[in-house]
Amino acid sequence: MNSEIDAVFDELEGLLAATINVDDHIDLEKLRKPLDTPFDMPDLEIPLVAPRRPNYPPEPKYVEPAKPKGFFGKKRKLEEARAIAQQAYEMQKAEWGRRISALEDRYANELAAHEQAEARRVETLAAEKHRFRQELEDHNKSIDQFITNLSYGDAEAVQEYISLVVENSTYPDHFIVTHEFSFAPETAELRMRVTIPAPDSFPAIKAYKYVRTSDEIRDVPMSQAEINKRYSSVLHQVAIRSLHEVFEADRRGLIRTISLEVGTKARHPATGRLDFLPFVGVSAERDSFTEFDLSGLVPLATLKHLGAAISRDPVALVAADVTGVRKS
Repeated sequence: MNSEIDAVFDELEGLLAATINVDDHIDLEKLRKPLDTPFDMPDLEIPLVAPRRPNYPPEPKYVEPAKPKGFFGKKRKLEEARAIAQQAYEMQKAEWGRRISALEDRYANELAAHEQAEARRVETLAAEKHRFRQELEDHNKSIDQFITNLSYGDAEAVQEYISLVVENSTYPDHFIVTHEFSFAPETAELRMRVTIPAPDSFPAIKAYKYVRTSDEIRDVPMSQAEINKRYSSVLHQVAIRSLHEVFEADRRGLIRTISLEVGTKARHPATGRLDFLPFVGVSAERDSFTEFDLSGLVPLATLKHLGAAISRDPVALVAADVTGVRKS
């Protein structure tokens, strides 16, 4: 149990380090789908199984009756027996004929139904393959257009590219981070808002210990000071990481400035309404930020160096005054 707690805090303390050796740039060429992409409805390529011919019952045969015993009337008795045998044979053969006819009719119907179904399969297969090829072509054309638009700094293309970047930004499952952003092409500024979990959902158990006298496991709560320290550390790391990931991903240099807010959604202490509370507000220039060495910096010191507005107590939901943070 304690090892699980340690693993969680190790992940949280390493949020910034986790991105240092990751190339955040996305090669859009790899988003193309090759023309030999496997068909998405392979079952349609399998011919339908033809119906099997029925097993016909053997044709009945006339069976000569046994010769009657005794001395008197044997000829008459034999003729009577033969008449009965002949009648039974004819009835059996008539029934056999009806069964054969029914089997043949059913088989003929099954063949006709199979032929129609197979024709529909072939027709559907041709239509679906055409649809599939068209979708491949349309997808690749859209990627071509995306690449072209991005090269011209089109705002919609830039935002779509950044959405891919933040989707690739992997955080621990227990620490959900969301991003909102907009790009202003006239100023080459990206305005970004990053939402992290609220302080009341942050891990507050330091360890578990076994109490021998009561034979139970009790949790050891973390001190308020340590919660403040750890939550603030995570907050500052997310801010620096967000700036880094966007600037590194944007090799074209389309984004010259990032205006960033990092905070959480919680009930505002003053209004009681659910709202976004910014804990960090910072503006960073591309040319200066990309000169930083992430492996050697202290996130809080870097934020102060950038002139960031920083909450004095984010755990108490004290918002930072971001009104002075530069926005175009």
